[in-house]
Amino acid sequence: MVTDTTTDQADRAHVRTTGYAHVRLTVRDIARSRAFYDDVFGFDVAYELPDDADEQTREQLGFLFGGVIYAFGGGLLGLRPVAPGDDRFDEDRVGLDHVSFTVPQRDALDEAVAVLDRLGVAHEGVKDLDGYAILEFRDPDGIALELTALTG
Repeated sequence: MVTDTTTDQADRAHVRTTGYAHVRLTVRDIARSRAFYDDVFGFDVAYELPDDADEQTREQLGFLFGGVIYAFGGGLLGLRPVAPGDDRFDEDRVGLDHVSFTVPQRDALDEAVAVLDRLGVAHEGVKDLDGYAILEFRDPDGIALELTALTG
């Protein structure tokens, strides 16, 4: 059998992207998760349903499912409170393994350790690897989070 290697260029094209737009995490308790992400990261809120929202606003923001969307670094991070109360994150299941956020330099990881320690958030300590360093920790639902600094 002979394979035709003169495939039209369009048949080999890939979807071209320039980055990511957003990631949304499913959480069990929006108040607890919101407090964690506010305290740890302090991201600006891009979208949330106001308590006094009228019906039209509730419809427009229905995609939030009672959650919040933060804006940072050219992207969005959403929290969606629809997980059952007894569910736990597991990076060994199909789906998300972890989310990694970049920080400007290696020193920012040491500063992050101080923030996490002050907030009582358990972490793995800074790990210096070949060309980058990371700091790993988890949110209240056990979702694996990481901070990454390029070092080389």
